[in-house]
Amino acid sequence: MDKPRAAADDRKREYRVEELAEAAGITTRTLRFYRERKLLQPPRKEGRIAWYGEAHLARLRVIAELLERGHTLGGIAELIGAGESGRDVAELIGLEAAIVAPWSDETPVHLDWAELTATFGGQLTEGTTAEAIAQGYITVEEDGITHVSRRLMDATTALVAEGVPLSVVLEASRRTQEHVDAIAEIFTALVRDRILGALAADAPLPPGEAARLTEQILRVRPLARTVTDAQFALAMDRRVHAEYDELRRQRMECREDGEGGEGAAPGEAADGESGKDQEGGKPGDPGEAAGGRTPPPAPARPAPEA
Repeated sequence: MDKPRAAADDRKREYRVEELAEAAGITTRTLRFYRERKLLQPPRKEGRIAWYGEAHLARLRVIAELLERGHTLGGIAELIGAGESGRDVAELIGLEAAIVAPWSDETPVHLDWAELTATFGGQLTEGTTAEAIAQGYITVEEDGITHVSRRLMDATTALVAEGVPLSVVLEASRRTQEHVDAIAEIFTALVRDRILGALAADAPLPPGEAARLTEQILRVRPLARTVTDAQFALAMDRRVHAEYDELRRQRMECREDGEGGEGAAPGEAADGESGKDQEGGKPGDPGEAAGGRTPPPAPARPAPEA
C-alpha cells in the first residue's frame, strides 16, 4: 500500500487551470490570454481536462518578471520564441532594453494645499487645477497634489513669482507639450522606419542582428537630444533678435511721433506760439513777419530841398 502512495508523491506536481493561476498570482482569464498569445506552452490533455506542470508555472513567473522590467508582451513572445529556437535570448533582451529605456529622469514632487496656496494664492482655481490635470502633470490627492517633475514645478513657481499669471504659464505649457510631442514623433518615426524596420517582419532576426541593432540604437539616441537642443537654441536666437528689432522699431516710431507733434493749428506758428511775437507785439500786426518778429523800421528819407 505504501509504494503507490510514494510513487504518487514523487510524481511532479500538476495543476488545473484555476490552480495554476492561483499559484502564479494571476487570473484564469490572464492565463488563457497568455495561451492565446502562445506565451505558454500547451498543457497535457487527459480527456477534457488540461493539466499544467512546474514548467508552466516557471514560464508564468518569467513573464511576470519581464513585465515588471518594462518588457512588452510582444517582446516577451519574441524572447520565448528565441529561446525555443536556440537563439541568443540575452541579445534580444538587450535590444528591447535599449529601445524602451527611459528618456526622462524626472523626480516627482508632492506639495500640500497650504504650500500651493502660499505659492499661487487666488490663482489656484478649479480651472487651473483641471488644466494641469489634463496636461498629465499632476494628480490630486486628499492632502495636496503630486507633480510628475520637480523641475517643471520649480519653473512654474519661478514664472509666477516673476509676475506671469498661472493661467498663462499653463497655456504656454500646453502649447510646448504639443510641439515637443510632434518632435518626438519625428524621431521615433525615423528610428522605426529606417533602423528597426526588420522588427516589424514576422521572420526571426538573423544571428547577431539584435546585437547590431542594439549598438545602433545606443548611438542614435543621444543624437535626437543633440539635434533638438541645437535647433531650439538657433530658433530662440532668431526669435529673440526679430522681437527685439520690432520693439526698437516701435520705440523709434513713438519717438518720431512725439517730436513731430500733430501740426500747428490755424493762426499759430510752427513753434507752437500764437501770432503774437515774442517781444510783445500784438496779434495780427501788419508789421509782423511770418516768423513772428517785427522787422526794424526803414531809414527816414531826407527832406526835399527848397
